[in-house]
Amino acid sequence: MKVKEIMDKEFIAVSPDIDIVEASIKMESHKKFTTPVLDDEKHLIGWITSLDVTRGLRDNHKKVKEIMHSKDDIVHVHENDAARLAVLAASKHKVVSIPVLDREDKVVGVIRTFDIVETLSKLYEIKVSKIFEAMVDELKGVTWDELMEASAIVTKRETGKRVTAKDYEQRIKNSTFGEAIWATGGLEKFFVGLIAIGELVIARKVAKARK
Repeated sequence: MKVKEIMDKEFIAVSPDIDIVEASIKMESHKKFTTPVLDDEKHLIGWITSLDVTRGLRDNHKKVKEIMHSKDDIVHVHENDAARLAVLAASKHKVVSIPVLDREDKVVGVIRTFDIVETLSKLYEIKVSKIFEAMVDELKGVTWDELMEASAIVTKRETGKRVTAKDYEQRIKNSTFGEAIWATGGLEKFFVGLIAIGELVIARKVAKARK
């Protein structure tokens, strides 16, 4: 998934030369807590937050350019970057929104934490079976039944409980990605389990071919 797939394209922007009061009104009317400051060609030159506006008005500043953060201080991503980079940047720098640039360094969107949470929420609702269907597509020559058999073996190995391939198939059809993460003890353990299943199904396939 690319940044451009989850960014807000209906963002607002302000000029560095407009009055702070005008910027405040624009941000309030659009219910935005942050906004990029752009030049006439839509290049990013600054960034302001509602806190900057409040402080600027209190300190009797007049223009946006007097209160904006410079480009060098602004965390940004590019539209064709992997979406995970925006998630990591937001987490690392503790920001609520990030400007998105194109190849010419023009602002084409804004990633907001709301967009990230909404996207992750949708991912969490995906059925686990969809992930296994993708595995079958990637593991060329491996059938669904072979993948379920390997999954049942790995499950018994990890939990000590016997599970049939049919039981496992029913379980993943009823479970969401989010539920599976909680049940396995976290995202890392979930994917470690998938890797173990992939390795086993390939090993069994190779062993069968040698007979």
